[in-house]
Amino acid sequence: MLRAAIVGASGYTGGELARLLCTHPTVTITAATSRQYDGQPLSAVFPHLRDRVDVTCRNLETAAIIDQADLIFCAVPHKTAMDVVPSFLEAGKKVVDLSADFRIKDAAVYEQWYQPHSAAYLLEEAVYGLPEIYREQIRTARLVANPGCYPTSITLGLAPLLKAGLIDPSTIIIDSKSGTSGAGRAAQVGTLFCEVTDGFRPYKVGGTHRHIPEIEQNLSDLAGSPVTVSFTPHLLPISRGILSTIYAGLRQRTELDEIMALYEKMYDREHFVRVLEPGKLPTTQQVRGSNYCDISLNLDKRTGRLIIISALDNIVKGASGQAIQNMNLMCGLDEDAGLHQAPLFP
Repeated sequence: MLRAAIVGASGYTGGELARLLCTHPTVTITAATSRQYDGQPLSAVFPHLRDRVDVTCRNLETAAIIDQADLIFCAVPHKTAMDVVPSFLEAGKKVVDLSADFRIKDAAVYEQWYQPHSAAYLLEEAVYGLPEIYREQIRTARLVANPGCYPTSITLGLAPLLKAGLIDPSTIIIDSKSGTSGAGRAAQVGTLFCEVTDGFRPYKVGGTHRHIPEIEQNLSDLAGSPVTVSFTPHLLPISRGILSTIYAGLRQRTELDEIMALYEKMYDREHFVRVLEPGKLPTTQQVRGSNYCDISLNLDKRTGRLIIISALDNIVKGASGQAIQNMNLMCGLDEDAGLHQAPLFP
C-alpha cells in the first residue's frame, strides 16, 4: 500500500482528501497534521468520516511526517507550503502541493501577487498538475503544483480553442461563480451564513484576484504567446461548485460542429472531462462531489462570439480530487483510482 500523509488535514481540502482516499484501493492515510486539533481523531474534526478514517491528527515535525509517508499532500496555505516542501523533497518523498506556492513559474510574478518566495529554485522543477494537458510531465514529477479551482475550470474550457488558434485571445472575458468553500474553513465575516445566503455578489473586481496570473500563464502556454484576460469572480450562496462562463471572439466564421470536433478530439479519452452535446448546459448540481468537469459550447452567430460554460466541484476536481488524480499518475497507479464517485444529486 502507498502511504499518504495529509499536511493541513483540518481544512476543507484536507477533509476532502481523506474522504476520497478512504476508498482508494491502494492508498492508506498514515499521517494527518493539524495544530488546532492535535490529538483528536480526524473523524472528530469531520464527523462524516466516522468509521471510515481512523487516523489521529498530530502536530508533527517535518521529520516525523517523512518517516510515515511515501507521498505527501500539502493542504496548507501559501507561504506555509514553501517552508516545508523542500525538506520533503530532500528526503526523497513525492509531493502534491495544493497551495499556490509552486504554480507560477516566474518568481517575480508570484511575489507581485503573493509574498517573497523562499524556495524559488523549485519553481522551474514543479510540474503544473492539470493531467489533461501535462499528463506525461506529471508521471515523472516529484513535485506537482495542484491547480487552482478557477484556473482549472477556465483552462479546460479554453484549451482546445487556444491550441487550434481558433479564437482571438485578446477578446477573452471570464465570468466565474464559486461556492463558499472556496474561501476555506477559517471563520470570516464575508462567508458567514447571514452574509451569503439569499444573496449573490462579485468580489476581487478589476483584475485583482490572485488566480489571474495562474490563468494567464496557462492560457499563454496553450496559445504560444502572451494572453491577458478580464476575469471577475462571484460568490454563490452554495457550499461547493464553480461555474465559469467564458466569452471569446472567433478569428473567422466557424460552425459549431467544427468547434465540437476539436473538443471531442482533445477530451474523448479523458476520464473526467465531459463535453456536453449541443443544447445541453452544465450545472454545479451535476458535478457536485465528483471529479468531473462538464463543458458546453454555445455559438452566438449574431455577434460571432463563442460562449464556453464549464462546471466543476471546486474542492474535488478544483482541488483534492485533482490532487489524487496527480498522485495516481506520479505513483504509476490507474489515473482514475479512488475517483469513481458519481456526482451527488440533488
